[in-house]
Amino acid sequence: MHKTSTFRFLAVAAAALAATSALAQEVVKIGYSGPLSGGAALYGKNVLDGMQMAAAEINAAGLEVGGKKVKLEIVALDDKYNPSETAINAQRLVQESKTPAILVPHSGGIFALQTQNEAQKYMVLAYSSVPQITARNNKLTIRIPPEYTAYVQPFVKHTMGKYGKNLAIANADHDYAKAWTAAFKPAWEAAGGKIVAENPMSYNRAADFYSGVSRVLAAKPDVMFIGGASEPTGLVVKQARELGFKGGFAIIDQAKMDEISAVTGGYGMLEGAIGVLPLAEDSSPDAKSFVERFRKTYPGRTPSSEVSYNYTIVHATAIAMKLAGTTTDATAIRAQMDKAVKALPALNNPSTLDGVDDKGGTVNDTRVGVVENGKIKEVKLSTLNAAK
Repeated sequence: MHKTSTFRFLAVAAAALAATSALAQEVVKIGYSGPLSGGAALYGKNVLDGMQMAAAEINAAGLEVGGKKVKLEIVALDDKYNPSETAINAQRLVQESKTPAILVPHSGGIFALQTQNEAQKYMVLAYSSVPQITARNNKLTIRIPPEYTAYVQPFVKHTMGKYGKNLAIANADHDYAKAWTAAFKPAWEAAGGKIVAENPMSYNRAADFYSGVSRVLAAKPDVMFIGGASEPTGLVVKQARELGFKGGFAIIDQAKMDEISAVTGGYGMLEGAIGVLPLAEDSSPDAKSFVERFRKTYPGRTPSSEVSYNYTIVHATAIAMKLAGTTTDATAIRAQMDKAVKALPALNNPSTLDGVDDKGGTVNDTRVGVVENGKIKEVKLSTLNAAK
């Protein structure tokens, strides 16, 4: 055979082999419907970045399910935080991309999907701490973060014990903040505390909170119950300190203390606050490793808990597929999620999830942050609950 012909034959054979190999690799698509535009776009992007980082790692390491090589692909659609858009996106993801699982990072969208996912046989990966998500007993739902109610008693015990019994409610006025208030207010009163002022504010629409903060401070509270989006929460803290407030803050989990500190110029103004532990302040080696890897992947950015939790659940879903021996049977995959979470390598579990309970909620001993002497101190909820 002529030398040129030989090269052509080898090239054609190599191309055919590559094509056969590509065909042998199954592409499995995990859906995402969340805010990628509008005021919550950064939040939605954090969630999506965590998912995509996990998929990239899984694909680089190689995934095999039921004897087939599998490539994971995240298909993301913007729902603008609108539940009706979430429902439309879910139909599209199921019909066009055959997604066995769809991740949604807001309760309204999650509830919209829970009306149809069991019939259409796809798993809802729910990134929301609203207790009703698992209370509905949906057999194909996984709630990713802990329920916010887990924070209530420890937050009450810590702030009341340190600062006093008079509480001013000055958090946001949207539905999620109202749900937190509905849990926190009776818990405070049951512990012997008194609500001295109640003035929720429109965190998403206002840029100046002096009048609202002044109103609650006139009642001389020992503790302020605050929180909504991080930036306006930071303004509430800043203005409360500027108006002379010396007490503590109980901060709902939507607001992130590291993002608040960017507004307040550090943690000094957050002295005595308790809230969700910023991932960058987590002392565990696996959390530190994750933060470093994220910063290399996304230069100039620091990961939030939204990034880490959703990164972890994509890794767990891949393991569950492997254990179930299927990428399409959502019921079989869901049945393996507890084992999958328990089988996670520590490197892929910076959120330290311990498993999944019977209702579909993840289990872990959540770490929170308290600010002492201008620095964040890491504390487990179990430790706070045990404190006298």
